[in-house]
Amino acid sequence: MVNTEALEEILSNIRAAQNPCQPDHAVEIVAVTKTHPFSVIQEVYNEGVVSIGENRVQEAMQKFRSFEKMPSMTKRFIGHLQTNKVKKCIELFDTVDSVDSLRLIKKISNQALKSNKTVPVLLEINTSDEMQKHGFLTNEIDEMLRCFDEESVRVDGLMTVGPMTTDKVKIRGAFKKLKELQTDLNNRLGHNQLKELSMGMSGDYQIAVEEGSTMVRVGRALFGARK
Repeated sequence: MVNTEALEEILSNIRAAQNPCQPDHAVEIVAVTKTHPFSVIQEVYNEGVVSIGENRVQEAMQKFRSFEKMPSMTKRFIGHLQTNKVKKCIELFDTVDSVDSLRLIKKISNQALKSNKTVPVLLEINTSDEMQKHGFLTNEIDEMLRCFDEESVRVDGLMTVGPMTTDKVKIRGAFKKLKELQTDLNNRLGHNQLKELSMGMSGDYQIAVEEGSTMVRVGRALFGARK
């Protein structure tokens, strides 16, 4: 169930964290609805949240129903995507926000070509160099740039998961790295293609917004702790 007071608090915190010198700095809430029923997706949509994040293809297959009454809802895949799940993923989801390798984006490109569609994606970056995390390392610039050559895939931005720590300096440092990488890649591409920065979750979204995040992925802060 959606906590409307929590949603108002999140919106207020986002407004407070936005840079007043950048009035066009829009921040989108991505409601992380994993493990929650389809009815929760309908509830958040009714409260004005038009993006959801799910991290398991199998769960989405079982849970997703008709979105006809939610015409502006964007279904974002935010988890680790196995290559054998790509076909079903792009059938179910509007975007893949966790492209963590050149191999995966090639698979998405091949499937998108067969499906006659263009798939928007975000590249997942391991900004904290934690071994347990997926994603491109920040020095793998050449591999990232090769992603832009793939057909039927549109790279809209970058995504990262903050480090597993309560140290706000380290968290902020990881988010700064993603912002710097966005600037570097856009300079190399010769235009500002990478407009989205998906960084910040329930515990650190305010820091992320301060560092330029355009999407925050919130579950616990919006719905409470998962049972």
